[in-house]
Amino acid sequence: MQQSALSTIGLPLALAIIMLGLGLHLRLDDFRRILKQPKAMLVGLACQALLLPALCLGLSKLWGLPGSLAVGMMLLAASPGGITANLYSHLFKGDVALNISLTAINSVTAIVSIPLIVNFSLLHFMGNQQVIPLQFQKTLEVMLLILLPVGLGMLVHARFPAFAQRMDKPVKIASALVLVLMILLILQREWALVVANFQQVGSAALVFNLASLLVGYGAGQLARLSEGQSRAIAFEIGIHNGTLAIYLALAVLNDGGMAIPAAIYSLLMFCTAALFGFWVARKG
Repeated sequence: MQQSALSTIGLPLALAIIMLGLGLHLRLDDFRRILKQPKAMLVGLACQALLLPALCLGLSKLWGLPGSLAVGMMLLAASPGGITANLYSHLFKGDVALNISLTAINSVTAIVSIPLIVNFSLLHFMGNQQVIPLQFQKTLEVMLLILLPVGLGMLVHARFPAFAQRMDKPVKIASALVLVLMILLILQREWALVVANFQQVGSAALVFNLASLLVGYGAGQLARLSEGQSRAIAFEIGIHNGTLAIYLALAVLNDGGMAIPAAIYSLLMFCTAALFGFWVARKG
């Protein structure tokens, strides 16, 4: 796929808006909370850093996905949660404070984990093909695109808490609309690839989404965490920042095929997360 205004301007702007909205929720106390809730935090971080990449790797190999689609799936596994996960946790009585803390930590650790997972995936699934690894310059761009908007949002929260609170709902709505718009634009632009690969990668993305939700919830239950904490972990690792994965695929790796799993996943997760939320609410 050739560079376009969508990949060079639209996606970075969309991602910046979403990360700014995330920053408006965060305080330094959210990072300190890991010391106060070490067990729940460690379970959530272990699911994100270890279980999800392993699960996604296994599914990609089991489905026999071709190189670009397999790397696209791994981009999803590497991408942290976001404000959508926090919203679902709020709607279905999860521990929102735990969600926010996990999102904060995962967003920072993604700076290290994403290059590692992406470069491993490129080598593992695409081997000696002509691929461009996620090099230091691109890694630095991703770091800045994540940290600067989040840092700005945190600064606004700290200096102007009333304004940050007023902006909470509008930014959430704007983030959701931007996410949906970007997904629709990607699907329209890459429609031929989507149609050609939907049956194969669509089912893999759906299974990965459902498995992520269940793994997060089950890990919390096995660790004897509270019901709210288990739900928070499920939403955190089951609802990924699809915009980040799409940005990496299009603007960094310049491969439209790699964006397809994230685009399909991002559409599916709104429905599956809601169904999962109603299930755990009824179960509870």
